[in-house]
Amino acid sequence: MKVHYLQHVPFEGLGSIKPALIEKGYQLSSTHLYADLTFPLVSEFDWLIVMGGPMGIYDDETYPWLVDEKNFIKAAIDAGKVVLGICLGAQLIADVLGAKVYRNEHREIGWFNIDRLPDVDGTVLANALPHQVEVFHWHGDTFDIPEGAVSLAQSDACARQGFIFDNRVVGFQFHLETTAESAAALIEHCGDELNASRYVQSETEIIFEPERFSAINAVMLSVLNALEVGRCNAGSNR
Repeated sequence: MKVHYLQHVPFEGLGSIKPALIEKGYQLSSTHLYADLTFPLVSEFDWLIVMGGPMGIYDDETYPWLVDEKNFIKAAIDAGKVVLGICLGAQLIADVLGAKVYRNEHREIGWFNIDRLPDVDGTVLANALPHQVEVFHWHGDTFDIPEGAVSLAQSDACARQGFIFDNRVVGFQFHLETTAESAAALIEHCGDELNASRYVQSETEIIFEPERFSAINAVMLSVLNALEVGRCNAGSNR
């Protein structure tokens, strides 16, 4: 299995996803958009993973590569690939699928529960996402659910925490891949966003209990396994 991922800033990589995919024997390739604008042919990979970043999806003037990136994501979706987007990645997928992306009422940073929505039961993620789970957040924007997609979860601060389209295209507003190291990197580079507002925790609250990261990484592995099984089942039905 070949996985290509898109990374927007040096400090926000695959996190726990990378060792999980390597252990599965997957081949990894990447485009680091802050330094490299070379995209592979869609035929050269099976999965596409789109990571987060501090920019917004409409910041084309500052980041002109966003236009090419959206076209690349659309091509991957149209080609039937498994596509996973996290935070900014989810917002980019939502936009590509025709949904609106906009500022959320609250900035949400830190550890907050999400509640799974009932329609998840009919998707490949039915056994991967707990009914309620504390996850890591770092976002100020949100999205509408694309037409034809299933809404996955909600939190007190954000009503649309994720979606799945065609049982193979997934967007998570929240983070399951974050490790203690990647959280520290986010704090180092984006710590000015820790403004003590209602749903923004302090640096101490974020890093206080390192076992939280292991817990969300386990859920991330369950999601990857579910997408893997779903892809294999879809292939066997062709």
